[in-house]
Amino acid sequence: MRETIRNWTEAVETFVLEVILEQRKGKRAAIARCLLLALSKVFAVAVKIRRFLYNVRLLRDSTLGVQVIAIGNLTVGGTGKTPVVEKFARELQDQGRTVAILSRGYRSKPPPLTRRLINKLLLQEDTTPPRIVSDGKSLLLDSETAGDEPYMLASNLKDVIVLVDKDRVKSGRYAIEKFGCDTLLLDDGFQYWKLAGRRRDIVLIDCQAPFGNEFLLPRGTLREPPSHLARASTIFITKSNGDTARLRARIAKHNPNAGIIECIHHPLYFEDVFTGERHGLEFLKERKVASLSGIAQPESFERSLIELGAELVYSKRFADHHRFTQQEVLNAMNRSKKRNADAVITTQKDAVRFPKIDRRDLPILFMRVEIKILSGAKDFQDCVRQICFR
Repeated sequence: MRETIRNWTEAVETFVLEVILEQRKGKRAAIARCLLLALSKVFAVAVKIRRFLYNVRLLRDSTLGVQVIAIGNLTVGGTGKTPVVEKFARELQDQGRTVAILSRGYRSKPPPLTRRLINKLLLQEDTTPPRIVSDGKSLLLDSETAGDEPYMLASNLKDVIVLVDKDRVKSGRYAIEKFGCDTLLLDDGFQYWKLAGRRRDIVLIDCQAPFGNEFLLPRGTLREPPSHLARASTIFITKSNGDTARLRARIAKHNPNAGIIECIHHPLYFEDVFTGERHGLEFLKERKVASLSGIAQPESFERSLIELGAELVYSKRFADHHRFTQQEVLNAMNRSKKRNADAVITTQKDAVRFPKIDRRDLPILFMRVEIKILSGAKDFQDCVRQICFR
């Protein structure tokens, strides 16, 4: 039943995305776009009202007395946020800060329905402790319970606290009281205005599609208008191709004072999803490979495989955050074999959602990446320094 609901949800998401990006043609798609445009007007008003209520203090934010770094985007998905969160966490930890990453845990397993209903009916505050994905020593939850991005961060950052809860004021307080944290990283936190205090906002902009199709949700992929870049302390231009003059000029119209950092997602190595065996980047050279992914922008991932010298003979894409079944992986493997692929390549974000499979006729590897700063390294170090020694 749960898998049926998930498949139906993904089918609807895929349809809506194709309508938004105008990949669907015809009368029905045109009508859907008109309806979505009307809803995006309502959404724009709601965003402005919510921001106004926070500005006039009718909606109250909270201060926990520690450094808060909110890392997020204006658009939905696909900017490469997780490696940036990881880079900040490593750098701050190296500088002596005790860091906790607070995640909403998108598509993580929710608390029991009965508990949530009782809390709402009785108007009770949810006192359930946040989920501890990592206590800084051990990985404590699986990817389904934690959510794929918190699980991936906890796997890569062995000595950083990772907590999951929709109420990040509650999880922040827990991180301070239980683990003595003095720095809170809000994963996907640019729109989370409930936690303020000594806060810096870091915004990521995808160089390839900076503001989506320029429409707000649900007609487009923008969560807020580009003018809201004015709140940002630092702006990362991700997946940079070096040709960013026009984008920088547009950013400057909204925020002339923010430090701008250009970066790319730099491949490090390939690792077998099941055995942990690692291979250098030269592994792909002149090999036939297949790609299997469930991410927001699979084109960028597939292009990186070709740039590393592979011949991409087959690719299978699923909806973002798709949780793979054993049969889906086996089907992809069988089709890859028919095209004489030497290996199946996926992303690390996808790898944490893979099930155990009974047979592996081809190696299945994920590509481990990190952020490589192309320009603005001084702005990044200044940002870290201001957080550490404020």
